[in-house]
Amino acid sequence: MDFTAEFQQLLAHEDAVVVSIASTQGSVPREAGTWIAVFATKQVGTIGGGHVEFEAITEARALLKAKESVKPTTKRYVLGPSLGQCCGGVMTLHYEKYSCSGSKNAGYSSKIPLNSAFDAILAIKPQFQRQNVALFGGGHVGKAIVHILSTLPMQVMWIDSRDEIFPEELASNVICEHSDPVQAAVNDLAANSHVLIMSFSHAEDLDIVAACLLRQRERGDLPFIGLIGSKTKWATFRHRLEDRGFSEAELAHVTCPIGVDGVVGKEPQAIAVGVAAQLLQLRRTTP
Repeated sequence: MDFTAEFQQLLAHEDAVVVSIASTQGSVPREAGTWIAVFATKQVGTIGGGHVEFEAITEARALLKAKESVKPTTKRYVLGPSLGQCCGGVMTLHYEKYSCSGSKNAGYSSKIPLNSAFDAILAIKPQFQRQNVALFGGGHVGKAIVHILSTLPMQVMWIDSRDEIFPEELASNVICEHSDPVQAAVNDLAANSHVLIMSFSHAEDLDIVAACLLRQRERGDLPFIGLIGSKTKWATFRHRLEDRGFSEAELAHVTCPIGVDGVVGKEPQAIAVGVAAQLLQLRRTTP
C-alpha cells in the first residue's frame, strides 16, 4: 500500500495534521515538499526521521488535541545540538489540520473531500511534483519496476498492447493503458515524461522508439527515452532507425542499456532497482 492510499483510508475515520517541509537551508534529511500525516496513534510518510521528526509529531499531536480553531502555521528547526542532530541545516515545517471525512466540527481549519485529500497535501507546497514516467511493457521486469516506482513520488503511465497483462490492484499513482498498436500511445504521453521501453516484442520496441523520436523531433518534450536490452540490440536498432531517417543526433537521445552502472544481477528486481535509481538521478537534472 502506498502512502497516498493509506493516508486516505485513515482520514476517512480520524483527523490528521499534515506536516510538510516548506523550505530548507544547508544539509537536511529531506527536500521541500516532503510530508508526514500525523494521526492520534499513527503516522503516514516521513520528513526524514531523527529528532526533528519526533518533535514534529509531538507538535502535530498537540494540535490534534486542541479544541479551538487551528490555523495553518510554520515552525523553524535548526538541525544542531539542541535537537540532537548534526546535519547543520535548517528546516521550516508547515502544519495544517484536516478533519476526517464527514466531520461537522467547525473548529477545524481544513475540510476536504476524501478523494481530494492528497491533492490538498500537494497544494501545500507546489514544488512537490511527481515525476512522469511512461513504461511500455507488462512483463516481469516491467512489473518489478512499477512495483518500485509506485512507492516513489512518480506518476506512472503503464502501457501494453495486451490488455490482460495488467494486475487487478494498482497503486494510486499508476495508470494502465491498453494500446494497440502500442506506439500509438506515445502521442498522448504527458509532457516531460521519462520513457522506459521493454515490450514483449523487439518489433514493438522498435516502433515505440521510433514514435518517441518523432515526438521528440516535433515537440522536444521527452527528456529521457530508455530502451531495455544489450549493446548488440541497440546496434541493430540504430541501423534500422537510420534507415527510417533518424539522424545521429536524434539517435543519441536514446539510452540503451538502461539502469545505473554497478548493479549486478539480471533478476527483474535487480534490473528494477538500477532503473529506479537512474530515474531518481534524472529528477535532479530534468523538469
